Amino acid sequence: MIDRRTFSVGLAAGVAGALLGTGRAQAVPTVGNVVLIHGLYADGSSWSDCIVRLQAAGLNVTSVQNPLTTFADDVASAQRALALQDGPTVLVAHSYGGMVLTQAGVAPNVTAVVYIAARAPDANEDYSALAKRFPAAPASAGLITTDGYSRLGKTAFLNDFANGVDRGKANELYAVQQASVASLSGTARTTVAAWREKPSFYAVSKQDRTINPDLERFMAARMKATTIELDSGHLSLVSHAPQVTQLILQAAGRG
Repeated sequence: MIDRRTFSVGLAAGVAGALLGTGRAQAVPTVGNVVLIHGLYADGSSWSDCIVRLQAAGLNVTSVQNPLTTFADDVASAQRALALQDGPTVLVAHSYGGMVLTQAGVAPNVTAVVYIAARAPDANEDYSALAKRFPAAPASAGLITTDGYSRLGKTAFLNDFANGVDRGKANELYAVQQASVASLSGTARTTVAAWREKPSFYAVSKQDRTINPDLERFMAARMKATTIELDSGHLSLVSHAPQVTQLILQAAGRG
């Protein structure tokens, strides 16, 4: 059995200090491909600040555009992106995208899975029931549903989804927010759990107002993930892009 350990994650150039986290020692191969999956209330551009850093490190990067119509459609989008990769690939997801990762990440070319403030259900687990074991995060109170599609109202988006993000950038992200089928979040159900068979990494957002941070910690501990905690709101991939990128690079054998 691999022992749990304490580790330090070195930051990107120009960022001082180190982040302390817990997890397990995991041997990962050096890979050249990264596929990124976005969550609800966002699109593939939410990864932009990480994409430029990953590309600068020499990685081939693909950011999936989830249709957010059905869970099966979202999984199929990720599977198509994975099928196009030339060689081993690290699969990364944010928020709801973690459910897509959990299902699609069993693909044979996926060498590691990385969850960024993301849902990480077990196979056949009711994620909504799991989430109810923890105090509800505030963002869900700001949902607006019209004609069967849901999005976050501006106040909830800026204060609860994009808290900690520069206000100008947060307004830009609000403008490109992608609506999702209203029933999607509650009906999505994984049938497999990639984290049970692949090296796993998790970034907890300590100031998250969209997913309860203690729920994130529970999921990370359950999968025995190599874990870091960021003093960030839900969108750490934006507000803490250097640290998120470094965790992805570690999963790619380049950290």
